Amino acid sequence: MSQKGALFPIPPLRGMPLTYQRSPRSYVQPPTEGITLKKLLTALKRCAVLGAAALAIVSLQPVSAAQAADSRVVGGTRAAQGEFPFMVRLSMGCGGALYTQQIVLTAAHCVGSTGANTSITATAGVVDLQSTSGRVQVRSTYVYRAPGYNGNGKDWALIKLAQPINLPTLKIATTTQYNTGTFTVAGWGAATEGGSQQRYMLKANVPFVSDAQCRSYSGYSGLIANEEICAGLPSGGVDTCQGDSGGPMFRRDASNAWIQVGIVSWGIGCARPNAPGVYTEVSTFASAIASAAAGL
Repeated sequence: MSQKGALFPIPPLRGMPLTYQRSPRSYVQPPTEGITLKKLLTALKRCAVLGAAALAIVSLQPVSAAQAADSRVVGGTRAAQGEFPFMVRLSMGCGGALYTQQIVLTAAHCVGSTGANTSITATAGVVDLQSTSGRVQVRSTYVYRAPGYNGNGKDWALIKLAQPINLPTLKIATTTQYNTGTFTVAGWGAATEGGSQQRYMLKANVPFVSDAQCRSYSGYSGLIANEEICAGLPSGGVDTCQGDSGGPMFRRDASNAWIQVGIVSWGIGCARPNAPGVYTEVSTFASAIASAAAGL
């Protein structure tokens, strides 16, 4: 996607019936600069473009057919209002979390190149996208995409907002201490593979999957150690999906506070057996994220 929100004419891969397709979990096509066709076929994130009508029903700003996006957490339950106040819905069809009250942490494949960008609307304060009670909507002013991002790893980005959102933020992990155990994921993404965007935020729990186990699954041999972390049930049934890209994967820390350990990135299908979700390993990039945020 360019800074103006235009999408490159790349066929969407997410949700198509290819057996071992590494596909994005958003509906925004990733930028193509520096990415070969081979990389695109093996490293596209969880993206798929749907009709404008589906998104227009629940999106919080008008979008074109090319920008229409939708979807939610598979196998989840409805989140309570205020349960995850740091959650953000982005108008291009991705999720995110408040890193600061004026900066959203999301996935690199959800945004265009680094630079001024006023095309994105961040929505926070609600679990119901149609509710106006407590809803906050703020436009973007600038996007910072991870340096060196080319479709493989480094899948993080920051979006600066025009003004602060007065809601709690989500701290990020700075060490690997919390990169195991059971994680929570949340978002407005598809309830089923290839499904449509949801009105209500869903939440679910997914267990850590070791790098060795993750790589043993068909289609996951390209997992990048120290940059990506896997989570999901061997039997499937619970997963992030289209429209969840960029949203946080988090858990409780030693003080029982929420801490972000991952960013929804990619996976093969949604909630399939032996096909876990893959998340950006936040602790690896914590220093770079902090440095970039300080400069915005």
